[in-house]
Amino acid sequence: MEATAIPKTQFVTLAIGATAKDIGITPTELYNRLKRHGLIRRLLFDCYDTLHTESIEGVVWNVKEALRNWDAKEGGAQ
Repeated sequence: MEATAIPKTQFVTLAIGATAKDIGITPTELYNRLKRHGLIRRLLFDCYDTLHTESIEGVVWNVKEALRNWDAKEGGAQ
């Protein structure tokens, strides 16, 4: 496992947990929605270098915005 894999995984776990709490769903529900849109990889892992420097509130905002946009694009808004 590469040296940055553990911090990235911890960051992704934190981002999913905090965002789920903010929008009032379980982390599992949010994980499944993000996974459906490919956002775990494309947003949380691929944008790690930028996102991990933000406050948790900033990360939550980014996750919510991305999810809102992808839900609307694919007709699955919740």
